[in-house]
Amino acid sequence: MTKATRTQVAIIGAGPSGLLLGQLLHKAGIDAIIVERQTGDYVLSRIRAGVLEQVTMDLLHEAGVGQRMHAEGLVHGGFDLLFKGARHRIDMNQLTGGKNVMVYGQTEVTRDLMDARQAAGLPTVYEAVNVQVHEFDSAKPRVTYEKDGHTHTIECDFIAGCDGFHGVCRASAPKDKIREYEKVYPFGWLGVLSDTPPVHHELIYANSTRGFALCSQRSATRSRYYLQVPLTDKVEDWSDEAFWEELRKRLDPEAREHLITGPSIEKSIAPLRSFVTEPMRFGRMFLAGDAAHIVPPTGAKGLNLAATDVKYLSTALIEYYLGNSEAGIDSYSERCLRRIWRAERFSWWFTSLMHHFPENGDIGQKFQDAELDYLIHSESGSRTIAENYVGLPLNFGD
Repeated sequence: MTKATRTQVAIIGAGPSGLLLGQLLHKAGIDAIIVERQTGDYVLSRIRAGVLEQVTMDLLHEAGVGQRMHAEGLVHGGFDLLFKGARHRIDMNQLTGGKNVMVYGQTEVTRDLMDARQAAGLPTVYEAVNVQVHEFDSAKPRVTYEKDGHTHTIECDFIAGCDGFHGVCRASAPKDKIREYEKVYPFGWLGVLSDTPPVHHELIYANSTRGFALCSQRSATRSRYYLQVPLTDKVEDWSDEAFWEELRKRLDPEAREHLITGPSIEKSIAPLRSFVTEPMRFGRMFLAGDAAHIVPPTGAKGLNLAATDVKYLSTALIEYYLGNSEAGIDSYSERCLRRIWRAERFSWWFTSLMHHFPENGDIGQKFQDAELDYLIHSESGSRTIAENYVGLPLNFGD
């Protein structure tokens, strides 16, 4: 038995991209159904990014879900670069005319958006099986899925592919009309989440001959730490004690002294890649977020790029429905990709600068030391990294 539903926009994926798009469309009076193959609890259990640019903060406010973020988020006006055993602060606030970032975990962003959607009584289908997209190159696209023993069809005007790197939307794009660019890095990040006070009030990015390390945080009492590890390593190879000992070896003496350790509440290894799909529109189907691009987490761009995609896409759809204009739809891919490639370049550069590449030998480390020395002693160099880190203004490229 097949059950049919009609909506204006079918959103595939209930991560932060899909939820944010749904919320922005709802505020504009546009109907949307979100379809997600996982459970809501699974979506919330994914530990991801935690640094929000101003663009993302503004969008969450626009969506009406920024209250808790501002109450609990941590505003950061700079970060430390650690190399050759010493730390140097990049003062983003001063170098960018007052811009900051905010530390507020992606899990919390997702929770806020879920709560808002539930409070508004908006439809989200979790545990949808065999999700498929159809006829998106026509004026009558549709989505099908299976749930509770029934096949469901959603007839819609547009499909928004917010279903991530392994989702069905990008995989359904015509092979002769899509091009993918990818760089896979020869290492991963071993991440540990612990209920311990952060070692420093701002982030520390460490370049070490033993490998990269990052000291991050989710709150004043919860810390997130990362170590560069070979792709051959497995989580079970790393006890908590081994992790903390290796982290100490990659930090400066002051950080080592202030590091408070404790049991891990989450531990995982994430591979690093740079990935972009062109274009991001196929007829009446649009890709957004991880479905279209992946960045190494070094530059803290993943969630922020996804939010920008959603802003451009929501604006385009609102213009279509309320302004009777297809200009935003037609320019969506081009506008997104210009920002994306800027962020991809920065993330690749920052990753290349901060990680250890044994194949480059001693001279590779010397090159990194020299570039880092330039960055911290040149105001222009410091401003370049600060401007890229806080993010581009939304009207970039327009």
